[in-house]
Amino acid sequence: MTSKFLRSFPAIAVFSIISAWAQTGGAAPASAASSPASAAPTTTIATGTGSKLGTINIEQAVLGSNEGQRDFEVLRKKLEPKQSELKAQNDELQSLQEQLQKQGDKLNDDARATLVKQIETKKKSFDRSVQDAQEDAQNQQKEIFQRILQKMAPVIVKHAQDNGFAMIVDTSNPWPQSPILWYGEQGDITKAVVDAYNTQSGVPAPAPATGAAKPAPLKPAAPKPAAPASTPQPK
Repeated sequence: MTSKFLRSFPAIAVFSIISAWAQTGGAAPASAASSPASAAPTTTIATGTGSKLGTINIEQAVLGSNEGQRDFEVLRKKLEPKQSELKAQNDELQSLQEQLQKQGDKLNDDARATLVKQIETKKKSFDRSVQDAQEDAQNQQKEIFQRILQKMAPVIVKHAQDNGFAMIVDTSNPWPQSPILWYGEQGDITKAVVDAYNTQSGVPAPAPATGAAKPAPLKPAAPKPAAPASTPQPK
C-alpha cells in the first residue's frame, strides 16, 4: 500500500519518534515529530547494540496494521460527501463550458460575457474548494499516521533489540528518493512488527472486502478540473 502523502511525510518525524524510544526506552515526547534535528534527516534508525542490520517499511507497517486499515477506512468514508460535492461542482462547470462551446457564437455579446464570467467565477470557487479539501484530508491523514507511529515506535525498538539488530533502516521511499540502493527481504521486520503491534493494540483485522480493495484516502478524489474557458472575441 503506497501513498503520495506518505512520500512527503517528513523523514525527521519518523526518525525523531523512534530514536526517542531507542535512546530512552520510554515514551517519546509528544513534540518529538516536530523537534528540530541537529543533522540532516536520514532514513537510518539506530535501535540497539546487536550486530545485524534490518529494514522496515514504516509506511506499510502503519497502513497495514489493523488500526491503520480501520482508521483510514473511517477517514475515507468521512471524505466521501466532500468528494461528491466536488464532483457536482465540476460537473456543473463542465456543463457551462460545453454550453459556451456550442452556443458561444450564437449568443449576443452581453450573454456571452455573462456566461464567460459565470464560468470563471465557478472555476475559481471549484479550485479553491479542491485545495481546501486536499489540505484538510492531508492534515487528518498526518494525524492518524503520526498517532499510530507514536504507539508503534516502542514495538519496533523492542523487536530490534530482542533480535540482535544494531540498526533498522526505513525502506518506505525507493531509491533514489532514499539512499538505500538495495536490501534483502530476509532482514525485513515489517510483518513481524505489524503482527506484534496488532496483538498489542487489540484491534481486530478488518472484514474481507467484497470488492476490489480501495486505497487509503490520501486526498479527495476530486475529478480533474475542466480546462478554463477562453473568452471568445466579439465579432
